[in-house]
Amino acid sequence: MTGKLIEWDGSEVPAGLRDLPPGVYVVEPFAGAEPLTKEEENGILEALDDYERGGGIPLEEVVREFRGRNDP
Repeated sequence: MTGKLIEWDGSEVPAGLRDLPPGVYVVEPFAGAEPLTKEEENGILEALDDYERGGGIPLEEVVREFRGRNDP
């Protein structure tokens, strides 16, 4: 399921809602995420740099490891 982030002024129906097909939806306020710490941000940037240099683990290997650890 894909969510749709909308900003509403309380009066006009935003395009994010007008564009949705008929159906049942849950709408709740978004309080926002906590900002990353400098350490978290640096960790993400380091991981992206490593990935761009060819580092990282192939998805298939990650899935195999995950399934191996979670098999009953």
